[in-house]
Amino acid sequence: MLITSNIAIGMGVDVMKYTEMLGNALDYLEKSDLDGWLLYDYRYVNPIFAQLLGPIPMLTRPVFLYIGSVGETLLLAHHVDVGRLSHLGYQVLVYSDRSSMIWNLANMLRGKKRIAMEYSPKAWLPRVSRVDAGTLELVRDFGVQIVSSGDLVQYVTQRWSPSQVQSHMRVAAKLTAIVREAFQYIRLHLLDNPSEWDVMCLIRNRLIEEGLESSDGPCVAIDKNSSDPHYSPESDTALTIASGSWVLIDLWARESGKDTVFSDITWVGYVGDSVPKAQKEAFDVVIKARDSALKFLRDKFIVGEHPEGWEVDKVARDYVISRGYGDYFTHRLGHSLGVEVHGDAVNLDGWETHDTRQVIPGVAVTIEPGVYLPEFGMRSEINVYVENSGPRVTTEMQLEVVHI
Repeated sequence: MLITSNIAIGMGVDVMKYTEMLGNALDYLEKSDLDGWLLYDYRYVNPIFAQLLGPIPMLTRPVFLYIGSVGETLLLAHHVDVGRLSHLGYQVLVYSDRSSMIWNLANMLRGKKRIAMEYSPKAWLPRVSRVDAGTLELVRDFGVQIVSSGDLVQYVTQRWSPSQVQSHMRVAAKLTAIVREAFQYIRLHLLDNPSEWDVMCLIRNRLIEEGLESSDGPCVAIDKNSSDPHYSPESDTALTIASGSWVLIDLWARESGKDTVFSDITWVGYVGDSVPKAQKEAFDVVIKARDSALKFLRDKFIVGEHPEGWEVDKVARDYVISRGYGDYFTHRLGHSLGVEVHGDAVNLDGWETHDTRQVIPGVAVTIEPGVYLPEFGMRSEINVYVENSGPRVTTEMQLEVVHI
């Protein structure tokens, strides 16, 4: 088990956090048909390893962490790296050459039949597929069946704490206020010929004023530029907003700090009195697809089921296809939210990947169907936090196009 030590405290390690995650791992394993969880890392290729152990500088050789379903926790590390792991308090098996690493790993896994690793069959889940094929071959040579750790990882590392939920709610309210301010800015400055760049700078400044942070964005896209889901304006090429402009604004941020979580929303507006028929029809399709996916999630929880990510995507995508826009819905329905805007939990995705992870209590996702025509793009994005009783929408749901 993890031992609180003066060394750990001196390194600034959040011992309580990692102790809790270890407890979550043991809780999951005890209820599963797994013998254990084997985490492998080499030169920081597996971020899940760092999430379980905290930041460890200058790890230069392959290292394994085994968490067994009956509570045993072992590290296998090269002798030059052992000193950097001693603060953790785990039992450490030490190797010095390749043959001794294999011998120790074989003993560690002796009698084990089924273990989880950061692996996804045929790399269907890129955020999970962290272990190279050669290491998987090596472990399988010991007669062990390897299954994906996708659901295990999100259960252990991606469920939000109460403080993160509250942080997210504060951010969600601020983002909604800021996006409304952005539309109001356009309305008040139309005679000054505002550009996509001007509105983006306004939003960035407002995020800073509100104590929020984001490494990139926001997306402020006009007309044909809104057909690019990740469009980012540049000062010298940004389009000017005028009467008849279609405006899409996507903004995301979190409170400053290392353990806060993101909110991420997208709203659309039109400069003029009456929304054109093409935009109105596309908006209605996207809104109904969004709401059908949310209803599906809620209905599943009512009967005690946790759907898989691809299933939620399918509900919205089937509706979009039925309305003739299937060829223009070119990305997944939604992504996980966490300390990164695109988190490591389940994505609502049966398009780019086939996400078989369950939508479980404690995680949060976006629901953001979109259709991208040559003339304009359409997207509506809400955030959903999954409580024990079911999904809770944490952001305001846009119900009509904003009239600018």
